[in-house]
Amino acid sequence: MMKYLQKIGRSLMLPVAVLPAAAILMGIGYWIDPSGWGAGSPVAAFLIKAGASIIDNIPILFAVGVALGMAKDKDGSAALSGLVAYLVTTTLLSSGSVAMLQGIDVAEVDAAFGKIGNAFVGILSGLIAASMYNRFSHVKLPDALAFFSGKRLVPIMTAVSMLVVSGILFFVWPVIFTGLVSFGTAISELGAAGAGLYGFFNRLLIPTGLHHALNSVFWFDVAGINDIGKFWSGEGEKGITGMYQAGFFPIMMFGLPAAGLAMYHTAKTKRKKQVASLMLAAGFASFFTGVTEPLEFAFMFVAPMLYVVHAALTGISLAIAATFQWTAGFGFSAGLVDFVLSSRLPLANSPYMLLVQGLIFAVIYYFLFRFLITKLNLMTPGREEDTEEGEVGTITSSKDRFATMAAKIYEGLGGDANVTSVDNCVTRLRVEVKNMDAVDQKKIKETGVPGIKVMGPTSIQVIVGTQVQFVADEIEKIRK
Repeated sequence: MMKYLQKIGRSLMLPVAVLPAAAILMGIGYWIDPSGWGAGSPVAAFLIKAGASIIDNIPILFAVGVALGMAKDKDGSAALSGLVAYLVTTTLLSSGSVAMLQGIDVAEVDAAFGKIGNAFVGILSGLIAASMYNRFSHVKLPDALAFFSGKRLVPIMTAVSMLVVSGILFFVWPVIFTGLVSFGTAISELGAAGAGLYGFFNRLLIPTGLHHALNSVFWFDVAGINDIGKFWSGEGEKGITGMYQAGFFPIMMFGLPAAGLAMYHTAKTKRKKQVASLMLAAGFASFFTGVTEPLEFAFMFVAPMLYVVHAALTGISLAIAATFQWTAGFGFSAGLVDFVLSSRLPLANSPYMLLVQGLIFAVIYYFLFRFLITKLNLMTPGREEDTEEGEVGTITSSKDRFATMAAKIYEGLGGDANVTSVDNCVTRLRVEVKNMDAVDQKKIKETGVPGIKVMGPTSIQVIVGTQVQFVADEIEKIRK
C-alpha cells in the first residue's frame, strides 16, 4: 500500500510541474495590472486568462497525469482514458444532471455536486483509467470485435467503469464532501495554529511521498480551501488566502540553505570540498526554485532528529506568517521565482516581511543545526566515519558525466540481473529490484549522490537531485 501511495504521489508531479507556466503567465499579467484581472490592459488580461486556463483545470491535469504515471507502459491511451473517466463522472454528477435524476430544481441540488469537478475526482479518474489500461491494454477480442482490442478497449472499459463509480459517488460523494469540508474547516478555524500544524505534517510526510495527499486538501479545491487557485485568481481574502503557502518561503529560500551552510562548516576538513559542491547546488535549488528534496534527503535519514527539528521550524514559520497575515503564493514551490511573480498579485499582503522573517530563520537554522550536529555528533554529510579512499567520491564534470554516473549507479543496483524497473520523480530514482542483497550501496554512493533510501525488500530510492531525469534517461539506454 505504501508503495502504491508513493507511486500516486510521483504521478502527481507531472501535472504539478505544469503549474509554473500558470505562475509565470498570471504573475506577469498581475505585475502589469495588479489591481484587477487585466481590465485596464489587454496584454494583462491575455496573460492572466491564459494562466487561469491552467489553474482552473487542475482536476483535468490530475486525471490525465495520474493515469499516465500509474499506467505500466505510460502510454498515451491511458492518459486519454483518464480524461474520459473525468468527463463521464463530472457530466453525470453535475448539478443539472443530478437535478434531472432526482426530479428536482437545480437550486435544490446538494452543494456537493457543484464541486464534483475537483482534484479528488481527477485523481480517482486517473487511478481507474490506469487500472483499466493495466488490465485491458493487451486483451484480444473475437475477430468480429477485433478493432476494439488492446489499447482501443481501454477508454471503453474506463467509461463503463466510471458509470459504476458515478453511481456510487451519487450516494457517497455528499458524505465525503461534507467530511472533507469539515476537516478543512476545522483546520481553517484554528487560524495560525492550523497553518502551523499543516506545515509541520507537510514536512514529516516528505519521506513517504504522502505529503501530496495533505497538500491537495489545502492547496486545491478538494475541501473548498483552494489556497493556490484563489490566491492566483484574486478571488480570496487579503491576508488570509495564501496562509498555507507563505510560511514556506522563509524556510525554502533561507532556512534550508542556512542548514546546508551549517552542515558544510561542521564537515571534516578533508571532505569540505565535496560537501561544498553538494550543499551549494542543493541550497541554490532550494532558494531559487523551492525544490528542497536534494537538501532534505542529505540529512533526513542520517540525522532524523534534525529533520524533525526542520519540520517543527517549518510549522512555526507558517504559524508566524499566518499570525501577521504576511502572504505570498506559488504555482510550483516557494522559491525566489514564485516569490517575485506573486509579490505583485492582488492578494499578496506585506510579502517582503517574509524576507525579513526568512533572514531570522536563516540565523536560527544555522546556529541550531550547527549546535545539534556538533553537540550530538550527528553523521551529516562530510562527518561520516573514515572509510577506504574513494568510497565517497564525485563524478568529474564532463559532457558524459550523466552517462558515467548512470552506469555506476546501475552497476551498483545489480544491473540487468537484478533491476526490474526504474522510474524517477523530481529528484529521486525509484527502483524495483529482485534481491536487495545484490545492491552495492557503497558503489552507488561513490557517484556522490545525496542519499539512498531502502523502501522495502524490493524497493530502493537513489536521491540524485533536480537533474535526475538525465541520469534516468541514461539508465534507460543501458537497459535497452
